[in-house]
Amino acid sequence: MVVKTWRYIARNPSGMVGLALLLVLALIAVLAPWIAPHSPYDSDTSRKLLPPCRAYWLGTDELGRDLLSRLIVGSRFSLVVGFVSVAVGLAGGLVLGSLAGYYGGKVDRLVMLLCDILLAFPGVLLALAIAVALGPGLTNTMLAVGLSSVPLFTRLVRGQFLSLRESTLVESARAVGSGDLRIMRGYLLPNSWGPVVVQATLRLASAILMAATLSFLGLGAQPPEPEWGAMLSGARTYLWVAPHLAVFPGLCITVAVIAINLVGDSLRDALDPRLRQG
Repeated sequence: MVVKTWRYIARNPSGMVGLALLLVLALIAVLAPWIAPHSPYDSDTSRKLLPPCRAYWLGTDELGRDLLSRLIVGSRFSLVVGFVSVAVGLAGGLVLGSLAGYYGGKVDRLVMLLCDILLAFPGVLLALAIAVALGPGLTNTMLAVGLSSVPLFTRLVRGQFLSLRESTLVESARAVGSGDLRIMRGYLLPNSWGPVVVQATLRLASAILMAATLSFLGLGAQPPEPEWGAMLSGARTYLWVAPHLAVFPGLCITVAVIAINLVGDSLRDALDPRLRQG
């Protein structure tokens, strides 16, 4: 299955472009401390708001810090926030969705009631409310974005379990004496991973955007951390005198989101037989 999926993605130009961009961003994030030309935290007001030049390829910010170095190091914050947020949402969704889809009845109604209440709020508004309740900070941002994703994963996993729990495979497992946990872990979850992985990939782009939004509003990464959303927030005051402060962080967010969406779309097509045949 993995080999067939990879072969399909390899034949998809947009998927390969997205994967290449994502790998480049991940490599930059891993090597950030070694490839950043300057310290992202050292300030010098004598060189503040410099436009792109030979010494500072992308210019400097309002405190004279090298913008390129801050973007490179900031990739670590933005990508980690996205991945951790999706992991939190996926973990919560797997637990709640598995219980609701497998046991049904009162458990299902209770879990779905909770999801319906949470889904009544737009995702950004829900994450904003959670972030306000938890307080500003990068860790709280990851929790806020992750918790806002739980209802989406819960409904997806529940739907998969509902369609699989009466299958002959599960009936055979029950017949040989397998317990509920073994059936869920050994039979239902492995056969539900396709849609879940696609949703997690696409949700990663939304998580990065949502985290950048919270940082832009002052609820995410706090100064002097060079997170892309926080950098955009700081650039508002200097938009007319130093537009590069907003343009380059915005481009980084855009490229990351486009790359993830391209990979997610390609992965969705590869795992859906109807789309693959078309």
